[in-house]
Amino acid sequence: MGVLHRIEVSESANISVVRFKDQKIIDPEAIQELGLELFDLVEKDDRKKLVLNFSNVEFLSSAALGKLITFEKKVKRQGSELILSNISPEIFQVFAITNLDKLFTIKDSEADALAVL
Repeated sequence: MGVLHRIEVSESANISVVRFKDQKIIDPEAIQELGLELFDLVEKDDRKKLVLNFSNVEFLSSAALGKLITFEKKVKRQGSELILSNISPEIFQVFAITNLDKLFTIKDSEADALAVL
């Protein structure tokens, strides 16, 4: 398991809860690192149930959204499940405008996400 720079992962039962350390996910290098760390969760660690908790995140760039879409595809390919939670109204608007609220399963809180996994 490599050093996690951009995310913190905690285990709840057999569910991996991922929190983002950066409030603004904008910097291309940071997004690249974030992507690799997320991809490792499913590709190396073979985690089957994932919750991405966005409570720290205030802003996501379009590149960051693109990375999340790629991650979602990898999760599906691995037969894993992914739920996003604690998305701020501002970020949720971006998801809604880009129809990503249809692509991702989104719950208000981490507890709600854990309850359905």
